[in-house]
Amino acid sequence: MNGIEHFLSRLAGPVAAPAVLVSVESTQGSVPRGVGTWMAVFADAMVGTIGGGHLEFDAIAEARARLAGDTASDGETRRYALGPSLGQCCGGVVHLRFETVGVGDVARLRARLQRPMRPVALFGGGHVGSALAQVFAPLPFSLTWIDSRDGIFPESLPGQVACETSDPVQAAVPGLAAGTLVLIMSFSHAEDLDIVAACLLRQRSRGDLPYIGLIGSATKWATFQRRLRQRGFSDTELGRVTCPIGVPGIRGKEPEVIAVAVAAQLLQIEG
Repeated sequence: MNGIEHFLSRLAGPVAAPAVLVSVESTQGSVPRGVGTWMAVFADAMVGTIGGGHLEFDAIAEARARLAGDTASDGETRRYALGPSLGQCCGGVVHLRFETVGVGDVARLRARLQRPMRPVALFGGGHVGSALAQVFAPLPFSLTWIDSRDGIFPESLPGQVACETSDPVQAAVPGLAAGTLVLIMSFSHAEDLDIVAACLLRQRSRGDLPYIGLIGSATKWATFQRRLRQRGFSDTELGRVTCPIGVPGIRGKEPEVIAVAVAAQLLQIEG
């Protein structure tokens, strides 16, 4: 469950409780978090963060005072100078908005707080794929998880994951949303090769897949390049494939380690 759903489910749960939504309204200079960042403060819990430190400590105290009825105004914006008043080295200024919300605000808040999500297509339901589905859960990605085998996906999945069975697996490539980031890690090298070829054909006709990542070693990619050239793909086209995947310098081979390295690389892609 992502932060928004956690907040809203608590707001409207069996024991519905009000909260104060604290959001960054505007900023000046160097600050911990940007405009639109939020945290929800309940009487006994918090969801989200506006950056931590003394700023957040003071904001929580202010929010709980409002929940206790110690302040009358709502929807008020307060100015926090991080250097002089809070002793934080950032030195910028943050304007925080405080608003009391309850169960009747759930629909409005869901529409307001929902972040833009980048589409990711993950081909392969193996160990690394499972780790990636979990790592992506709190990140701004909407995941389509694809495999050619039935019954491969776990029963419990994060909310932003859609599972799809496709046989042949590469047949799913033409239907991907424009701008999809593609990760290829099926159980079969033959399937991997067919998926890469399908992605390159789509790039040739539409050019709308900003990232095509193939799991594997340099040796695997050298073999794939030779076979893809035999299928008529140019070196320029092959240069659009990232293999190995993941940010460099991370040596671990555990699925969870690979998943973190790959997620970090996707977060670096502009778009």
